[in-house]
Amino acid sequence: MARWLENLDEHNWDQSHDVNLKGTFLVTRTVVQHMRERGSGRIVMVASVAGRRMSRVSGPEYSAAKGGMLAFMRHIAVELGPHGITVNAVAPGPTLVDRVARKWEMRPAEERKTTLRSIPLGRLGQPEEVAAAILFLASEDASYITGACIDVNGGGFMM
Repeated sequence: MARWLENLDEHNWDQSHDVNLKGTFLVTRTVVQHMRERGSGRIVMVASVAGRRMSRVSGPEYSAAKGGMLAFMRHIAVELGPHGITVNAVAPGPTLVDRVARKWEMRPAEERKTTLRSIPLGRLGQPEEVAAAILFLASEDASYITGACIDVNGGGFMM
């Protein structure tokens, strides 16, 4: 289950923010100048349902970093819109990439049942489902969408 504040040390906090929030900032800053010069671009961030509510799997450091990513996304969507650049995010729930699948199988059966009950569709996501939302936001079909976050979490955001 989730880690709590008393079990969190400063190193874990910093590491999560460096990977999830600072990494997003650095990549975004790197590509923006090229997009401004072209007068168009698509930025799609991979946030998490944990950034829209608390994480049932990770800890407060992860939720805070992903929530910060969503705030960053909204800010730069306003800033970059006049340059023809859209900025959006997806918020996946637990998704069966290899690392998550291994951790999922190690969890007790009752814990897995509890997690699945918190997802209206009753299952974990597939990487292809998250990729489809990213591809949509990167496409011309999403040319009038900016500052939005698409939940790809089986309805888990509502619970």
